[in-house]
Amino acid sequence: MLLVTGGAGFIGSNLVAGLNEAGRTDIVVNDALGNADKWRNLGKRQLADVVPPGELIGWLDRRQLEAVIHLGAISDTTATDADAVLATNFRLSLTLLDWCTATGTPFIYASSAATYGDGSEGFDDDWSLPALRRLRPMNLYGFSKHLFDLAVVDRFANGAKLPPQWVGLKFFNVFGPNEYHKGEMTSLVAKRFDEAQAGKCVRLFKSHRDGVADGEQKRDFIYVDDAVAVMRWLLDTPSVSGIFNVGTGKARSFRDLVTAMFRALGREPAIEYVDMPAAIRRQYQYFTQAKVENLRRAGYNAGFTPLEEGVNRYVTLFLNQPDRYR
Repeated sequence: MLLVTGGAGFIGSNLVAGLNEAGRTDIVVNDALGNADKWRNLGKRQLADVVPPGELIGWLDRRQLEAVIHLGAISDTTATDADAVLATNFRLSLTLLDWCTATGTPFIYASSAATYGDGSEGFDDDWSLPALRRLRPMNLYGFSKHLFDLAVVDRFANGAKLPPQWVGLKFFNVFGPNEYHKGEMTSLVAKRFDEAQAGKCVRLFKSHRDGVADGEQKRDFIYVDDAVAVMRWLLDTPSVSGIFNVGTGKARSFRDLVTAMFRALGREPAIEYVDMPAAIRRQYQYFTQAKVENLRRAGYNAGFTPLEEGVNRYVTLFLNQPDRYR
């Protein structure tokens, strides 16, 4: 039996879908579904149980699990309630780490590319303590993930007991179906699709940095199927532990992303560039790109979906369909 925390969320529900499609139904989801449509992320799935957040620790008592995939978090990069974010993203993660250590259960958890801050230290997933300590996340969410990375690696560096497999995954800009509940945290494709479909211009930020053209700010966009493939490979490869970037290793521009969306709709791109709000200009990231050599050295040899193919798949199979859920 597998436990997926955050299993009704974006990446979590896609992982559950991938496991179901591989024939696995012994999956327990831990998540808060609320009163909106988040449940639809699991509407096509078969599960062994759904455990509310407040019942998780009691549910774990005397359980035996094949693995814990811990994806649940407050992932809003604009969150300001530090007590709530740290309770969910740091302290609960420590509790699950301790449980997996005590029971000898493999533990795979979501870290984030937000731990890299402004990118001044690069995007190398060197998880030695000295390298991690140089990172300066720019928001509370990134800080909470970084704090947990440090706690895990500190135990490793000091020879403390850990689960038989422990893996942190620094997800870059993941996009794909089932992200619709995320509001402002959804990908640009999901945010702007309805405008593009209606024949309207899509607005992108102008550049306020010399040498970077408007719309040429770049991110490492990765289609969610690739993130799922990495996690499923790790479940099948329990000898691998460590912290790894999960990106394509190739940064692409927001202009490329939106152009691919218009192409998937069979339309010429219609893009308008607007001034970036002054309040975010100083901390705005102009470039992120995962280094994926560590993942390759660990033995992961699958390819990554090209941006245009991923956007086309997202648009044609989901966003442009009456039912957008996977």
